[in-house]
Amino acid sequence: MVKIGNIELPDFPLLLAPMEDVSDPPFRRLCKEHGADLMYTEFISSEGLIRDAIKSRMKLDIFDYERPIGIQIFGGDEEAMAMSAKIVETVEPDLVDINFGCPVKKVVCKGAGAGVLKDIDLMVKLTKSVVESTHLPVTVKTRLGWDHDSINIDEVAQRLQDTGIKALAIHGRTRAQMYKGHSDWSHIARVKANPNIEIPIFGNGDIDSPQKAVEYKEKYGVDGVMIGRAAIGYPWIFNQIKHYRETGELLPEPTIFERLRAAKNHLLWAVEWKGERTGILETRMHYTNYFKGIPNFKPYRTKLVTQDNLIDIEATFKEIEEEFIPTLSNNI
Repeated sequence: MVKIGNIELPDFPLLLAPMEDVSDPPFRRLCKEHGADLMYTEFISSEGLIRDAIKSRMKLDIFDYERPIGIQIFGGDEEAMAMSAKIVETVEPDLVDINFGCPVKKVVCKGAGAGVLKDIDLMVKLTKSVVESTHLPVTVKTRLGWDHDSINIDEVAQRLQDTGIKALAIHGRTRAQMYKGHSDWSHIARVKANPNIEIPIFGNGDIDSPQKAVEYKEKYGVDGVMIGRAAIGYPWIFNQIKHYRETGELLPEPTIFERLRAAKNHLLWAVEWKGERTGILETRMHYTNYFKGIPNFKPYRTKLVTQDNLIDIEATFKEIEEEFIPTLSNNI
């Protein structure tokens, strides 16, 4: 069992990474149904929360069936971070997570996200302000360092633990790498092996198969793994990893029926949560992965990513059923 404060997680938990414009309630619901053990909201601007920005406030929407769930905040001002943590506390998540890893320029330029990797003293102050302002467990997600010449994750891990955080997730790339190249988990392994580090250490970066998840657990000794891009349009990865770890066998790929059901549910939940127009637009990015590898599917994919009303999309789903599901049944 892995513990984050008073939160009890399974042995070797699988975490869904917080991803901007991805990790919303409909997507999280699918990942939870398919085995995610701990999930996070999209990251939320501390300044936005204090200004009562509608988009920031909407990201606070969490539901009991998602638990345990953490709300992730970011910012570069101590007072704003402390105040936003108090606002977050009012919706009663299971934990508060701080983003010190986002490499996007508009975030870094504000001295937030991965921008804080240049100033560990500021990172410590920001973290301490959050820890001291909430009764909830506080966790952090960060990267190895700003660039290859300034990898400082060893010092970061120790000093953040000293502030009172309850877990640390480390993406195995520097800010300079963005999402390119390969993640280097050797630095994550070194942090985990440090006898002075007592909090759970989660590894993140390039986990895209059950085999790799198990290999990285054994090779690098992390307490769990955080999965991001590999879950987009493919929530089945969580249960696939669990099954492979328990049995050494790979589950079969999801059938066209299972893929279609996931896509339909995702769209339905998105429309319920955000309204028809926004729900349709924000679900489009997932269709490519939902139906990846299905022969002769391109015409249907084109329809799904261009249609802009629910009636037409539901008609396309019906066409897919009629085209592919009988074929599947005949092959069983």
